[in-house]
Amino acid sequence: MMTETGSKKVLCELPKSRLPVESPLCPGCQHGVIGRILSEVIDDLGIQGDTICIAGVGCHAMMLFTTNVDFVQALHGRAPSIGTGVKRGLNGKKIVFTVQGDGDLASIGMGDMIHAAIRGEELTIIFCNNSVYGTTGGQMAPTTLVGQPTATTPNGRQYETAGFPVHIAELMATFPGVAYSARCAVNSLGEYAKTKKALKAAFQKQIDGVGFSIVEILSACPPALKRNPVKAVQWIQEHMMAEFPLGEFKNVDEIRPAYTLKES
Repeated sequence: MMTETGSKKVLCELPKSRLPVESPLCPGCQHGVIGRILSEVIDDLGIQGDTICIAGVGCHAMMLFTTNVDFVQALHGRAPSIGTGVKRGLNGKKIVFTVQGDGDLASIGMGDMIHAAIRGEELTIIFCNNSVYGTTGGQMAPTTLVGQPTATTPNGRQYETAGFPVHIAELMATFPGVAYSARCAVNSLGEYAKTKKALKAAFQKQIDGVGFSIVEILSACPPALKRNPVKAVQWIQEHMMAEFPLGEFKNVDEIRPAYTLKES
């Protein structure tokens, strides 16, 4: 594909691990941008033939149709558990990662994710956080902002009855079995580059056999936000980033217990 930048023509090639198919996602959905970054990282690390993706249930699972790696479709929320079985069943010889959304990971799948982290499983989780249940009609999600209108909170989320948004990246950084935890976004070219760097770091922890890694990525869902794609990205910048600060929350080269009982 050729694009023009001023008087220059630039060749935009698809990553090798990105299938040449039309995106099945809604116009303006940033899950497609995340999929592009994922393919670039897989290519840069040279792991395409050794990579297995465990897809959760939600819009993010559309990467099944656009990413040229082996896939397993998990039941809702169970991707970390399925990933654990795949990783252990293949004696750790494959790079295994999950792609999950805020409902799949932070609601029904919270227990599976936390227990995988407690065990220090050598998995990489890509968490697409768009603050709503996009697939099922825009209902309130665990990451919905206080005051944010959704299909089930038309007057905005009220913390007195619905609680507060869950901060996954910070939460996961507290577990000894987690080697890497970061939160990124894809609302600009600068953030695109930072997200790519974070995904590379997360995969490298698994390649090096260090432990569990997770990258949370803020993503716009224009239909659920009832905004056009441009305004949806602006909403991410103005509101989601205020609630969910970007950055690395943990980056270690070794996981170890804080205390080990020694018999006298």
